[in-house]
Amino acid sequence: MPKPGVKERWNYWFDNFMSRGTLALIGGLSAISLVIIFVMAAVVSLGGVALAPEGSTEGLSFAEAAWEGLMRTLDAGTMGGDAGWGFRISMFVVTVGGVFFISTLIGVLTAGVESKIEELRKGRSRVLETNHTVILGWSPQIFTIIPEIVTANENQSKSVIAILADKDKVEMEEEIRDRVGATGKTKIICRSGTPIDPSDLEIISPHSARSIIILPPEEGDADSYVIKTTLALTNNANRRPEPYNIVTQIRNARNLSVVDMLSPTDRINAVLTGDVIARVTAQTSRQSGLSVIYTELLNFGGDEIYFKAEPSLSGKSFGDALSVYEDSTIIGIQQSDGSVRLNPPMDTRIAPDDKIIAVSADDDTIKLSGLTKIPVQTSLIRSSAKRESIAPEKALLIGWNDSAALIVSELDNYVNKGSSVTVVADLEYSEAVKQSTSLKNQKIIFRSGDSTDRALLDELNVADYNHVIVLADTNLDPQAADARTLITLLHLRNIAEQNATPFSIVSEMLDIRNRELAEVARVDDFIVSDHLISLMMSQLSENGDLFDVFTDLFDPQGSEIYLKPVGDYVEPGQPVNFYTVVEAARQRGEVAIGYRVVSELHDAGKAYGVRTNPPKSKQVTFSGADKVIVLAEE
Repeated sequence: MPKPGVKERWNYWFDNFMSRGTLALIGGLSAISLVIIFVMAAVVSLGGVALAPEGSTEGLSFAEAAWEGLMRTLDAGTMGGDAGWGFRISMFVVTVGGVFFISTLIGVLTAGVESKIEELRKGRSRVLETNHTVILGWSPQIFTIIPEIVTANENQSKSVIAILADKDKVEMEEEIRDRVGATGKTKIICRSGTPIDPSDLEIISPHSARSIIILPPEEGDADSYVIKTTLALTNNANRRPEPYNIVTQIRNARNLSVVDMLSPTDRINAVLTGDVIARVTAQTSRQSGLSVIYTELLNFGGDEIYFKAEPSLSGKSFGDALSVYEDSTIIGIQQSDGSVRLNPPMDTRIAPDDKIIAVSADDDTIKLSGLTKIPVQTSLIRSSAKRESIAPEKALLIGWNDSAALIVSELDNYVNKGSSVTVVADLEYSEAVKQSTSLKNQKIIFRSGDSTDRALLDELNVADYNHVIVLADTNLDPQAADARTLITLLHLRNIAEQNATPFSIVSEMLDIRNRELAEVARVDDFIVSDHLISLMMSQLSENGDLFDVFTDLFDPQGSEIYLKPVGDYVEPGQPVNFYTVVEAARQRGEVAIGYRVVSELHDAGKAYGVRTNPPKSKQVTFSGADKVIVLAEE
């Protein structure tokens, strides 16, 4: 191999130097420029009067000559006023050096600043925060989650939400600004990166976060994305020894066991999206207003569910504890081992290490009333009525999506034998409908057709059904899907008015912003699937213990939320306080958590008539159509 020559060595050194980046270039060019300036300054100062400006009686000092040279490197026009050929030639040499090197240095500096700005735009700098909320991924759910966390942290002096997603940083910030608006004391930090990449995760400082929310993508294999991201967190070489509080959602029930195996030492709360929405939809189709109640309990704007140790209740029965708070409602007990019991038997004793589970405006509003005598109006309590047998029911399910089979299955848990559910969907779903589920109490009937076709709806004799459920077409853009749903709802409401029939209409909407538009159809209730799941995830990010509460609350086994006629509990038409309603429910083995005023059914400003956790001493005069909201076995 031939020995490299001087030129080749020089080229090799120069290539290596140039590859060192902007700082090396700035340093090299600055050094060359200074060498030129100092060499010529030395020449001018040593040359004395011969190299001094014309008319000068003595030579320039080294410092003065260096200053003159620096000025000419920065501005070539400065030498235009020079006099004396010796001085002119010296300054010309410095100026030529400035043209080549200082100009290049300025260009490099400009390029470096632009590169840094571009780097900042990409959002690759590390987040130096602690005790913050981390959101990994990007989907429309983020526009529900951020305001909820902001509301939850309003009483904090400072809070931070850090977002890492495979999306441009500036675009994320602009979308959040447009959709969310002002975030008060909460600072929003966006960073660009891939959540499944452990090195990118370090940008967001997840190891110092108090909670981590993983948002699955709208398209593709969402569960695989969640599993990979969780593994990148829990198996990270830099992970902390303390357990993470991770909140996410899973679409396929078979993947829940995989999530549970990912990290036994961390708390990973995975919401089974389709299961929750199916249960809420099935329950709401039979009890309008239920989704409003769930929304009231899940958002941070009103009353939420909290845990509190109350030593003074130790030894008391659960039934006796129901009336100890004026502005909070006890719904269950968290036992010392962490297990949750909602609406346990009324004679259940509260142990010293148990915590009460209560609905309240905030954790600091759970205060004992101090009343020694509860003002129950005994004369207004109605004795327990015998439950009437439920006749077979007919349900109409319009549309088909991933939640439809679960909804049909859930309906089967509530209806008597001989019931039926008719599914109206495009022909392509016929096999999916037939193979969707095995039913015990109802038969399934499939009818091919377009839900927006009024002639088809008239042929179905919709007035003959007890309940109508309209599902969104998730294969379409959310706005297009909601538009189709709205057309169907308008037809259904018109049919109901023409026939004066009492069938309930429950609809699924994909975008919460379209709910106001759909209210013109005066539908009994709406299920906004992503919105409800987002609220639940926000709650879990603040308190992971709520996962067991929600699991129990949405489970068809055990106690659930029901809206029951107020006349089954107290005398309608008479002023009565809520202490009396609570006692009437207690006598039935139920927990009263609120009521619904039917006259406000379509008034969004009054929460569609729903009142959760009302002040217990306030007098209310109920009509016979009003409902009591209870937590009960059935």
